[in-house]
Amino acid sequence: MSPDEVLAFLTAGPRTGKLATVRPDGRPHVTPIWFDVDELDGTAIEIVFNTAETSVKGRNLLNDPRLSLCVDDDRPPFSYVVIEGEARMIDDSAELRAWATRIGGRYMGADRAVEYGERNGVPGELLVRVHIHHVVAHKGVSD
Repeated sequence: MSPDEVLAFLTAGPRTGKLATVRPDGRPHVTPIWFDVDELDGTAIEIVFNTAETSVKGRNLLNDPRLSLCVDDDRPPFSYVVIEGEARMIDDSAELRAWATRIGGRYMGADRAVEYGERNGVPGELLVRVHIHHVVAHKGVSD
């Protein structure tokens, strides 16, 4: 996929991402996440999500910011994007609330966005921005 196709794939419909983090003993941990994409300057993007700082993924990212994220379309002809990157934790309660609202609206609908922003944009939640190092993306895998 071209960079424009990757962006379109990541922003089309709410697909869950499968986030892989590194446990302190080196074992992988994979969990589904809700996410959104921040188009930084027209030439770069970051993946944005939030998680509880006490969750396994939250603790793992605080310990080791390396991650991989797989987003796929499991319907024929099958497509996917795999991102390798590094997490940055953002300590800004207003930004956390804004992104939690935006992500909640993306997955649950605009009518519930504020509800999810209030639920997930609170102290104890981490706002995670993923600086992307590498992307592997394929469309029409079964074609």
